[in-house]
Amino acid sequence: MKKSVLRYGLFGSITICVLFLFSWFAFKEADMSTQEILGYASMIISLSFVYFGIKHFRDQENQGTVTFKKGLIIGILISLITALAFGILDVIYVKFINPDFLTEYYEVVLNEMKETLPPEEFKLEQAKMEAEKQLFANPMMNFLIMFLTVFIIGFIISLISSLILQRKS
Repeated sequence: MKKSVLRYGLFGSITICVLFLFSWFAFKEADMSTQEILGYASMIISLSFVYFGIKHFRDQENQGTVTFKKGLIIGILISLITALAFGILDVIYVKFINPDFLTEYYEVVLNEMKETLPPEEFKLEQAKMEAEKQLFANPMMNFLIMFLTVFIIGFIISLISSLILQRKS
């Protein structure tokens, strides 16, 4: 099990980092919503290794059987490795590669809200955003949010994959 988890966790980690960096270089000029879609697509593609890791364990290491519980554990561990890699990459990105990201992101979101919300509601949302901006400026909080985002998606994929791949002897 350990071999499958490490191998497919590493595959997922490499994939999410490569796709993130590729989309950043190739789509630098894309708007924030397009970049967000690319980010979630990168997460889902990289977390597809959860399915392949469980399948590999079942077929190659465990004589064609895997219980739902064992599959779920394998999927969660692969997701943890992938989420850890992405959390670290995101902190490096926001801290060193693109230190203006948070400011740019909040400006885009505030402009969108200004166009769609009444003035009183906009001021309330703006105040909330300012408080959140301080929170996201903390590298540890930034890491935690990105880690949890990837991990939650990975957990869901782990559940589905474990259901599909479970096979008792």
